[in-house]
Amino acid sequence: MSTPGKVSLEDKFGLFTDHWSPKIVGELNGQQVKLAKISGEFVWHAHEHEDELFLVTRGTLLMRFRDGEQRIGVGEFIIVPRGVEHQPVAETGEVWMLLFEPSSTVNTGTAGGERTVTELERL
Repeated sequence: MSTPGKVSLEDKFGLFTDHWSPKIVGELNGQQVKLAKISGEFVWHAHEHEDELFLVTRGTLLMRFRDGEQRIGVGEFIIVPRGVEHQPVAETGEVWMLLFEPSSTVNTGTAGGERTVTELERL
């Protein structure tokens, strides 16, 4: 068995510039660790079978819910339970975030549409 390699989030974020297109940087136990850069508003959506963790590493994420909203700053995370409709928003500038979710998770959940990413790039 080989020694596991460490991952530099800063280095990995430096490898891409596109928004709303998560990149896989790790996998464990059927879960994927993904990085994403966002700007502006995403689509309202839910995930029927998957919970999602959003950890902010740069900027401030506004997570809208039908009954309220939460602001998540650098070093903070939020877990969105399966079935809860939500809309991630970068109100000002760009937000960098780490996502932790099952490998079956589609970024647009039940909403589908043009922002759906079916083939995720591995960094």
